[in-house]
Amino acid sequence: MAESIDKSDNVELTDDDLDNKSKGQLIKKAGQLRDRRNELNQMASERASKRDEFNAKTREKVDEAQEHREKRDELNEQVQEHKEQRNELNAKANELFDEVDGLKDDLELNEGKSVDQLKEEIEDLEFKQQTEVLSSEDERELIEKIEEKREKLSDRKEKLDQGGDLEEIKSEAQEVRAEASTHHQKVTELADKAQEHHNKMIEAYREADDIRDEADEWHDKFVEAQEAADRHHEDFVRVQKRLRELDKEEEAERKDERAEKREAAKEEAEEIYQKFKEGETLDTEDLMKLQKAGKL
Repeated sequence: MAESIDKSDNVELTDDDLDNKSKGQLIKKAGQLRDRRNELNQMASERASKRDEFNAKTREKVDEAQEHREKRDELNEQVQEHKEQRNELNAKANELFDEVDGLKDDLELNEGKSVDQLKEEIEDLEFKQQTEVLSSEDERELIEKIEEKREKLSDRKEKLDQGGDLEEIKSEAQEVRAEASTHHQKVTELADKAQEHHNKMIEAYREADDIRDEADEWHDKFVEAQEAADRHHEDFVRVQKRLRELDKEEEAERKDERAEKREAAKEEAEEIYQKFKEGETLDTEDLMKLQKAGKL
């Protein structure tokens, strides 16, 4: 950051200076004022360039922030679209799963074990029958259990067959739910990206504010230098005006002196001419004076 102007380098001009300083002193003062004015104008120009440079950087950061804002808003719109689709699909999946549960209740499929569970249990009992040495009583009980499981399995399959579109509805419900999950993933993914752009937007605006503060400081320094330069210029103009007045006064004095000399020469020539008329002998100098005065 530029330092403040060293006021000790400034040139001061008072009314007393204008009224009482000699012409030579005023000419010197005008030169000092001119040189300091030019120096301050150069300083002001450099500070204005710095200010403009920081203002340009500020605009760049603001433009960058605006780009992030636009991208964030664009992504948030996509987030909203995917949310709406996700919610619609979840509502549809819920309806389908409710329909599946209703069919299961009607067919009492929510009670007891599933087909796969019954099949597994039957296989385990049959394996036990084939691989273990059992007493007649134990083997009879085992066979009864196997038969009982087979009956339950048969009954379960029959009820599933009666359910008709149950598996198809269940499958559709799962597909719809999976599609809703895909949209939910997009919501999360896009929301994260939108947040990234939001954070970058905030950071860019913060940097723009910091740079703008620097630009404002340079502007204040520019104004300080320019005002000082303007004051030196005004004083320079005042001195120049005073010098012109002195020139006029000197010229008037010289004019008066010339007039006085002409009048004195005229009077002297008249006196010499009277002497000449009276018959006095004139020397060469007197004759030249008469000639100059137009008497000869």
